[in-house]
Amino acid sequence: MLVLRALRLTVHLFVGMAICAVLFPFTGAPGRQAHVRRWSRKLLRICGIALKIDSPAPIPRSLLVANHISWLDIFVVNSLKPCRFVAKSDIRGWPLVGWLCARTGTIFISRGKASDVRRIFKGLVESIERGEHVAFFPEGTTAPQGTLLPFHANLFEAAIDARAPVQPYALRYVDPEGRLHPAANFIGETTIVESIIAILKSRGMTAELTQLPLIPTDGAQRRELAQLSRAAIAAGLGYALEEVSPVSAPAGNPPGTTPDLTAAPR
Repeated sequence: MLVLRALRLTVHLFVGMAICAVLFPFTGAPGRQAHVRRWSRKLLRICGIALKIDSPAPIPRSLLVANHISWLDIFVVNSLKPCRFVAKSDIRGWPLVGWLCARTGTIFISRGKASDVRRIFKGLVESIERGEHVAFFPEGTTAPQGTLLPFHANLFEAAIDARAPVQPYALRYVDPEGRLHPAANFIGETTIVESIIAILKSRGMTAELTQLPLIPTDGAQRRELAQLSRAAIAAGLGYALEEVSPVSAPAGNPPGTTPDLTAAPR
């Protein structure tokens, strides 16, 4: 079963590459977004992951932020709304996945390069002003479920300059009993291949993505936006912000800026 699922996943990745190479050049932005959404949802199904999205309000021109657990996070968000993600340049070198991320608009950034930071920031503001949805993970790296790292504030400046709100989302992966699923964690020295195998071996995983109230940016400072976003996501996940751990609510309850550019998301 594992071999079959791995084969299906590999074929799906090649299908995605073919779509990007053959169809994207002749397809407008709405069509490309539809392809990305369908492809992302099928990828999650192949991985055996059910999808539960609670996002009732229309998503305006905004900067999307979420907590960061796994390489799966990008595809969960894209299953709702295809976005341009900010990610560290290392991802570009991942087999197949890196190429797909590049062709679907991911903005790669190199650690510690001031010129790269200025270029990326200008591009983020322009993308938001054009009405594109830009997303990033303010923790700057993945963290195990049950924790929430401090949010880096630098990229939140892009929302302020573009006069757009911040749209936070709470994301978690649970088992059939509503407990946090350990197979989703992509941390430490775990490689992308090891993570994929762990996910393909897992059973009964559900990705839950929950929309939280918009955070206006008029008159706000980037550090304030980072703090407000972290507090909103912590509450949406059922975490006590002071402890950054789950509160004593029933396990089955659903979950209710920019990172420092020298610590780009994993």
